[in-house]
Amino acid sequence: MEAILNDVVAVEDLLKFEKKYLAEVSSGSLSKSTQFEYAWCLIRSKYSADIQKGAGLLEDLLPKGGKDEQRDYLFYLSVAHYRLKEYEKALKYVRTLLQKEPKNTQAQDLEKVIEKKMQKDGLVGMAIVGGIAVGVAGLAGLIGLAVAKSK
Repeated sequence: MEAILNDVVAVEDLLKFEKKYLAEVSSGSLSKSTQFEYAWCLIRSKYSADIQKGAGLLEDLLPKGGKDEQRDYLFYLSVAHYRLKEYEKALKYVRTLLQKEPKNTQAQDLEKVIEKKMQKDGLVGMAIVGGIAVGVAGLAGLIGLAVAKSK
């Protein structure tokens, strides 16, 4: 799963699929497969603007797809939002997929990775907040001690 989440598209591939996508858009005959291929490249970019654009293309495809296509769209939407650190959205998409396909092991693995990341980030966030609270309490204690000594 880590390989899928951390895969970065080669610039040449991104440019190739972008060229194909733009040619089909300009001719007025954009296929779902071309839009998906381009979106798939974009969500594997190292730039968040590209990932967001790819997610938008996948969201556009979602209502247009058949069952197998929707599986891919939902999975890669979850991957895109994970890469954007939008874990709640990532979880929403992977759980929608799991409602349709409860035995999909790839989706189950992705859900676990997302939940683990959310827990880790939550605990880190709590530790930072806790550290700030301890720091403030310590500072208040020092101020109180200084005031008491000055009297």
